[in-house]
Amino acid sequence: MSELSATLTDSATATSSRTVVAPSSRVLSVDVLRGITIAFMILVNDPGDGRHVYTQLEHAAWNGWTLTDLVFPNFLFIVGIAIILSIHARLQKGASRRELALHTVRRSATIFVVAMLINLVPFFRFTHLRIYGVLPRIALCYLIVGLICLTTQKAKNLLAITVGLLVSYWLLMRFVPVPGFGTPTHEIPLLDPDRNLAAWIDRGVMGFLQQTIHTGRLYEGTRDPEGILSTIPAVGTTLLGAVTALWLRRAGGKSPSITRTQCALGMLAAGVLGIAAGMVWDLWFPINKKLWTSSYVLFAAGCALLGLSVCYWLVDIRRLHETRVGRWLTWPWLVFGSNAIVAYVMAAIVEKTLFLIQMPGTAPDGRPLTGWGWVYWHIFAGNGSTNNTSVAFAIAFVLVCFIPNWILWRKKIFVKL
Repeated sequence: MSELSATLTDSATATSSRTVVAPSSRVLSVDVLRGITIAFMILVNDPGDGRHVYTQLEHAAWNGWTLTDLVFPNFLFIVGIAIILSIHARLQKGASRRELALHTVRRSATIFVVAMLINLVPFFRFTHLRIYGVLPRIALCYLIVGLICLTTQKAKNLLAITVGLLVSYWLLMRFVPVPGFGTPTHEIPLLDPDRNLAAWIDRGVMGFLQQTIHTGRLYEGTRDPEGILSTIPAVGTTLLGAVTALWLRRAGGKSPSITRTQCALGMLAAGVLGIAAGMVWDLWFPINKKLWTSSYVLFAAGCALLGLSVCYWLVDIRRLHETRVGRWLTWPWLVFGSNAIVAYVMAAIVEKTLFLIQMPGTAPDGRPLTGWGWVYWHIFAGNGSTNNTSVAFAIAFVLVCFIPNWILWRKKIFVKL
């Protein structure tokens, strides 16, 4: 199963149990996209049978991409948007930049602690603790980008920092010799799975931690898709979300400098440009989610911009959520996005609980039968496991995680870290 992920939500969407009403200062399409992202993340993280999964619902083996590979960068992109919108809202309420900086540090630390607790529960085996991971990467990106945006909120400065990060990462991965292996494209292939600089650094750090404090492991044994060095371009993904938020703000407020239609068209054009730039850079620095390559950053950000432009046009311009049919189309995503932390904590609890329950006998595939396996094999795959039965289980799992969010939504309770 994939590592648990969580989202950062700074304020609740104003709603009733029957209607959706967006405050004028809120970009409702961002909430919709957040909800879609979270639901899809649960879906791809929890198939009924990991051996039977549609190609687009699992990660690419190495270079290249699938729809699943676009989920996490889309999530970080939205985190970047939320950072700018949150800073702007809190400054308007009178908060100081020092207070916001302390809040950013505290929230980042909280996310990291939650990640460690999720990994440790219920056995608290520190020797098997994965220190890297999705939540730690979110914590780092949130911390770094939050502090950067408290220093400057000029789009050109944020873009310059992003370009610097992406080019620096490419230079490191392309030209720096990997100790014990050689220089990429000369002694070793570019982006060799185990003989690349990022994997070498992660193995070294984890080896040091194992020797000194007897803890730590890499998700894939010899490497980790959320390691230290690849966090550099992941920060770039989050910064591109922050730049997008600055663009969205130009179409909002009491004195907008552009129309909402111009805002949507601008994001659409930027999305196409990002995808094209990523595909061009892919020729020299392949798109690779596990290494979070610079070409992957541009390509994934372009896809996120396309998705946001469509949501923005449908929700914030065409007001789809105010129509009878549109209300039901947008409602599930708003419910998911409003309490994303609850949804993912529920996913972790249910997943771990089902896997801890030991059932008598063995599964049809010969493995020990757990509660997870019992539900899958008896309810979904009684006639054999297929891609369809596996995805049906995943959809049901998403619906289970939806229930607590729906209850909180009706009671107007919104949980934040």
